[in-house]
Amino acid sequence: MSTPFAGPPDPGAPLTWGQRALWIAIRRHGAAQAMFSLRRVVAAPRRTPLGVPAALRAVGALVTRHGSLRTRVRAVDGELRQVVAASGEHPVLIVPIGDAPADDGAALAQQLAADLAATPFDHAEEWPQRFALLVAGERVCQVAVVLSHTTVDFRAAELVLRDLRLLLVRGGVPAPAPPQSADIARLEQSERHRRRCERAVRHWIDSTRRLPAETLPAVGPALVPRFRRCVLTSSAAGAAARLIARREQVSSSTVLLAAVAGVITAWSGEPVCGVYTMVNNRSADDYREAISKLNQLGLLVIDLGDRPSFAAALPRVWHAAVEAYRHAYYDPEEMARAHEAAGLPYATGVNRHCYFNDIRLAPESETAGDAVDPADLRAAMARTTFAPAEELDTFTWLMRVEVIDAPGALGLAVTGDTAHLPPAVAERFLRALERLLVDAALGDLPWPWSAPADATG
Repeated sequence: MSTPFAGPPDPGAPLTWGQRALWIAIRRHGAAQAMFSLRRVVAAPRRTPLGVPAALRAVGALVTRHGSLRTRVRAVDGELRQVVAASGEHPVLIVPIGDAPADDGAALAQQLAADLAATPFDHAEEWPQRFALLVAGERVCQVAVVLSHTTVDFRAAELVLRDLRLLLVRGGVPAPAPPQSADIARLEQSERHRRRCERAVRHWIDSTRRLPAETLPAVGPALVPRFRRCVLTSSAAGAAARLIARREQVSSSTVLLAAVAGVITAWSGEPVCGVYTMVNNRSADDYREAISKLNQLGLLVIDLGDRPSFAAALPRVWHAAVEAYRHAYYDPEEMARAHEAAGLPYATGVNRHCYFNDIRLAPESETAGDAVDPADLRAAMARTTFAPAEELDTFTWLMRVEVIDAPGALGLAVTGDTAHLPPAVAERFLRALERLLVDAALGDLPWPWSAPADATG
C-alpha cells in the first residue's frame, strides 16, 4: 500500500560532508552498499490496538515532518545534490502473519527488516527508507524500518524512531521539526564552517605524517576470501574495562581504545599508533537533533614512546580522542585534495592502520557484581569464547576493532586482512587485549602492557 505526504517546499542543497564521505565508501563497495542500511523495529502500542489505516497515517506524517525522508540524491548539472520533494506517496509493505506469536512478532519483524535491507537503495529514485507493517488479524503489531545511512546516522535514526513512536501512540509530535539534511548542507557553505574544515585538514595532514608505515606485521599469504571477522565474547573484559573506567574516572571507551593501542604498539614495535574512529559531530547546538548523516571519521595519534603505565597513558589517549573529535568535521573532497598535494594516501586501497568503533548501545551502563576479586576476574577468562564470523572479499581497513554488546559480557570483534590477521592470529590478538584489560584492572600496569606478537601464544 502507500501513504501520502505533503511537506513544505525546499530548494534542495549539495550533499552534506558526512554524505559525501559515505558516498565515497559506497562507490568503493559497489553492490555491497546494502551494508550501509540501518535496520530497526518499532513495537506498535498494545494498550490501544493500532489498525493499518492509522499506522499508514503515522508513516505519512513522519515523512511529512522530516524533509530528509523526502529527499533523493540526484545528479544536477554534474553535481550530486539533495532533491527534496514537497509531496508524494510513500510505499509501505503490509505483511499479514495470522495470530500473533508469543513475542508479538518481534523476531519476524527483525527478519523482515533484514530482508528489506538486502537490496541496495536506489538513491536517485527511491525514498531513503523502507517501511513494513506486520499485521496480526486486524492489529498492527510491529513496524520494520530500514533507513539509508546516506540520509541518517545512528543518532538521527533514533530521533526518527522516537517521532514514529509518538505518531503511532498519540498521532502527533508536539515539538517543531529539527534541522534537516538540506539545512545542514547549506550551513556547511558558511565561512565559519569552511574555516573549520581548513583546521581539520591541517590536523589530518600533520597527524598522518606522524604515523608508521604499517600497523601489524605480515604473517603469511592472504586467505581467500581475504578478510575475516572474528568475535571474542568476554565477561572478564567487560568487568575489567568498567572497573578501570570507574577507578581512573574516564569512559570505558577510552579504556578500550588505550588497550587496543597498547596491543598494536607491542605487536608492531612502533612507538606511535594511528587509530581512526567514528565521531558523531553533534556537539554544536545546530546539529544535536538534526535529521542528517553527520558522523565522520576522526584520526587519533597515540604516542607511547615514553613507555608510560597504563593508567598514566589514559589521559593522553583521552586527549588524542578529543583532538580527533574536534577535527572530524570536514569536506572529504578538500581532504582528498590536500592529501594528494602532500603525497599521502586518502580513501584509496586498504588503509594500513586500525579503525576502532565502539557500537555498544549503552557503553557506560553498570552491571551488578563488578566489584570482583582478582581470582574471580581471572577465572572469568576461562569462560571467554572465540568464534570466526563473516568472510569478505574486500574491506577498507587492514584491521577494524569493534566493541559490541553481548549478553552478560563484552564483545570484541576484529575484522582483518588475513595476511596480517588470519583467524588464529586474530584470536591471539583479541585474547591479548582481554589479558591486558584484566591485568590493568588488578593494578596499575607498567610498561610493557602486552607481549610482542611472537610471544603471545
